[in-house]
Amino acid sequence: MFAPYEPVSDLADTNIGLSAAGARDRRAALTLLSAAAVRERAGEMLAAALDGRLDHFTVHSDWLNAAAVIVANVVRTNYPDLAVPFHARWRHFVVAGRDLWRERMGSSHWADAAAQARAAFDLAMVSVLLDAGAGNEWRYRDAATGTELGRSEGLALASLRMFEAGLFSADPADPLRADAERLLSLNAQTLAAGFQSDAENPLPGLEGRADLLVRLGRAVAGNPGVFARREAPRPGGLFDFLGAAWGERLAAPRILEALLVHLAEIWPGRFTLGGVGLGDTWRHPAIKRADASDGLIPFHKLSQWLAYSLIEPLQEAGIMVSNVDGLTGLAEYRNGGLFVDAGVLVLRDPAAAQQPHAVDSPLVVEWRALTVALLDRIAPLVRERLGMAEQAFPLARVLEGGTWAAGRRLAHERRPDGRPPIAVASDGTVF
Repeated sequence: MFAPYEPVSDLADTNIGLSAAGARDRRAALTLLSAAAVRERAGEMLAAALDGRLDHFTVHSDWLNAAAVIVANVVRTNYPDLAVPFHARWRHFVVAGRDLWRERMGSSHWADAAAQARAAFDLAMVSVLLDAGAGNEWRYRDAATGTELGRSEGLALASLRMFEAGLFSADPADPLRADAERLLSLNAQTLAAGFQSDAENPLPGLEGRADLLVRLGRAVAGNPGVFARREAPRPGGLFDFLGAAWGERLAAPRILEALLVHLAEIWPGRFTLGGVGLGDTWRHPAIKRADASDGLIPFHKLSQWLAYSLIEPLQEAGIMVSNVDGLTGLAEYRNGGLFVDAGVLVLRDPAAAQQPHAVDSPLVVEWRALTVALLDRIAPLVRERLGMAEQAFPLARVLEGGTWAAGRRLAHERRPDGRPPIAVASDGTVF
């Protein structure tokens, strides 16, 4: 059973100066800034699909058991002892059998656990925000490990190498940090060099990625009460804010809420409502409400990916993180591709798979919402086949051990280049 959503104090304030209508809009907007809202509205999309009311997808629930068998088999192959870690960015820093970030932490000298946590927060935030799809062609070649990687793994390794080199630091004596001052000066050319991207090795969305980091720097610099409680403004300052707000016990959805509230302004060209930036939120007519949030469905994919990735640094600093299942599955093309390739989701028009779709298109919005809802449905089926209890094998382990990897495996079995079954024209800020 998922814990009910209760607004945190910093979500419910600052209606001062708003008209009655503006205050209503703000309250409606704040209901969208939570994992609970993602789960609830994705469930409504699934209900519409099961009733045959969607224009682009039908749902074939009878194939869900078969998909769960595939996922469970992938889990057992990848983790024979079923000791699956949480789905997080840290998994992508394990390259050629080496945990590169763990090695770096072990060879560094931290003043205390909080200093190490701030560095880990810095890396996670920058790396996750740079992880918005790499396309089919781009590759990163790492001389230290002799590996060549594409997609999320390549983006992760490239971002780690840039972080280690001090690309995001304003302090030459302390490269393992990201400072607002330095983030504000980044551009696409700098990132292109770090990603080894050129005409022969193109990485899509470089301008969007650079702009996202500049916006991150601006948001961090403009909110010292959250990001500069102990030192100069940096994304890692959020660690100190969370510790001050919640002490030694922190529910995972609170991490997401802090990210959504305090980094709302980093997302370019998105909906705002009552002066509140809604981030990864889109429109679809299947979502009905009697307030200004009518027709809106949030996903918060990158923000939730980041929230998952901040759990381990918090735990290593001595903070207990609870209700991890309060976060949702991620609305991205590997999890979504699993359900399409396994026959659970079927396009009404098969030809639609052959052309790229914008992230705000009804087809993509349906696909992403159905992905989130179906991940909740497949998780207990996977646990049953693994003989694992929900508490021991939460959704974060189902995602890491099985659904994401199974989606990739099916993609490679069905298409030689491993591309997802539906093409999305990403701008570098969503997938």
